[in-house]
Amino acid sequence: MPFAPQFSIIVGAFGHIESSYDRTQGAWSAPKLVEEPYLRVHGLAPGLNYGQQAYEGMKAFRDSSNQIRIFRPRKHAARLAHSASYVSMPSPPEDHFVRCIHLAVSHNAANVPPHDSPAFLYIRPLLFGSGPQLGLSPPSQFTFCVYVQPMDAYLGINPLDAVIVENFDRAAPKGVGSAKIGGNYAPVMRWSERAKYQGYGITLHLDSKTGSEIDEFSSSAFAAIKTNPSGYTTLVVSASRSAIESVTCDCCMAIARSLGWQVEKRPIKYAELSEFSEVMAAGTAVGLVPIQSITHPGKPETIVYKNPQGGPGPACMQLSAILNDIQRGRTQDTFSWCELVSPPPPKP
Repeated sequence: MPFAPQFSIIVGAFGHIESSYDRTQGAWSAPKLVEEPYLRVHGLAPGLNYGQQAYEGMKAFRDSSNQIRIFRPRKHAARLAHSASYVSMPSPPEDHFVRCIHLAVSHNAANVPPHDSPAFLYIRPLLFGSGPQLGLSPPSQFTFCVYVQPMDAYLGINPLDAVIVENFDRAAPKGVGSAKIGGNYAPVMRWSERAKYQGYGITLHLDSKTGSEIDEFSSSAFAAIKTNPSGYTTLVVSASRSAIESVTCDCCMAIARSLGWQVEKRPIKYAELSEFSEVMAAGTAVGLVPIQSITHPGKPETIVYKNPQGGPGPACMQLSAILNDIQRGRTQDTFSWCELVSPPPPKP
């Protein structure tokens, strides 16, 4: 039984970018290159003790003309700002965020995989409270850093079997479920491991208040396809306020509209799952992964989404192909999603 896509790390990225925010000065420092993967952090930093941190996940690609393209950095800057607001942190201004991303990628340009490779450069912006602080109040300093790592998705987009987690609520109705913070991911690890042991590739979370609406998958957003008898296609995306705003889903909605599909972003009832022709997990690292079944152990029941030809469904394939072509520069970027990377400035 297939499991969620795994990624092999291609060793070689050599440095990261750091910038710090001083509350007394109210400004961010100029970004600097640190030529090692380690951070020097005070042991009493609230990022370590109280979970005061937020992060992002992005990608960069090399196109056929050897230019490096960063995908939707400004959308990710906005999402980091949203997450930071939930854990009492200042977020880097958009231009500063984007500058740091560009510097991290340009300094590691040699590690961006070739155009004809399925691999990509994964980008991990990280923001955390770094000044020592024992009390529950904001520290004097915050650190923003950007790591990059070449990665290769070696399982492709094999259809997965999903299972609903019943004995754990990922997010409270008025909690921090929409923030991309570590506290929303670490607690899910044991449930993901349990699901894997039981033969499932990914976990799905329902809303914690009623258990009747879809929130999101453990590490990806929920998206589905409805097709009427005449072939009219509708992309349906979860609008749960307890789920992280998915950049990949946002891309898919724009692509779907350009194809003439209907797009609905709204609450999705569990009872509606059987009406979909395709279900997908959408995330930055994995892209679009087809779901071939969803099991609810408490019912118990299993809803199956089988493509007669095997593999991903036609909508998943079409959306994935267009998204990938835009990212890799194989088709015109009509949405202006990609930013080209310039060579890094010379060292002083």
